[in-house]
Amino acid sequence: MHKRLRLGGHGLFPAGRDPEERCTTDERRIPEATVARLPLYYRALVEVAEQAVGTVSSEQLASLAGVNAAKVRKDLSYLGSYGTRGVGYDVDYLMREITQELGLTQDWPVLIVGLGNLGRALANYRGFGARGFRIVALVDADPEKVGQCIGEMTVETLGDLPAIVAERRVAIAVIATPAHAAQEVADRLVEAGVRSILNFAPAVVSVPEGVSIRKVDLATELQILAFYQQHREHV
Repeated sequence: MHKRLRLGGHGLFPAGRDPEERCTTDERRIPEATVARLPLYYRALVEVAEQAVGTVSSEQLASLAGVNAAKVRKDLSYLGSYGTRGVGYDVDYLMREITQELGLTQDWPVLIVGLGNLGRALANYRGFGARGFRIVALVDADPEKVGQCIGEMTVETLGDLPAIVAERRVAIAVIATPAHAAQEVADRLVEAGVRSILNFAPAVVSVPEGVSIRKVDLATELQILAFYQQHREHV
């Protein structure tokens, strides 16, 4: 039976589940809200490392990540990283800790369903590989798109989804379909054994317990920006 999801922060969480509810990783319990901020810290640390800086303070990291310093210190404490008073955090060490916590030391096979403009853009993006995500399959239901080459990959048919997921050990699937097709695609992905889904389709998708789903809604983000822009112009 599917469980309706609700929006929480920038992602989706099972109904009735608080985004601050903690998820277990090894012996620690890390709040989901903290997990959602770890990529922000990682990106900030990469910027700092590129400048050959060895340490970073919680205030500097907070500024780069767009959060407050107290939140940074609390979040990183869940990783066992407390920094050194007056010195800050060792950049290389903290990057390794976050990399391990996010599972970026592994090679994650990713499948993209829906090869319209957005799907093609995602398929052609070269930044995934450097972050541990390897595109292993491109799938579409449109017979006119099946067989087309995008980069070094060939678009395959949705009907072969179960075999593709099993043979290539797909860990994460990206839905880049029109809204009306998103739920059916999600259902077929779950049936094929996929347990982690990133949904770009402008639709709310339901998945069973035990399947993780996050939604990227570009229209919503633009509407939020429009709100701030409107209020800025009236100041």
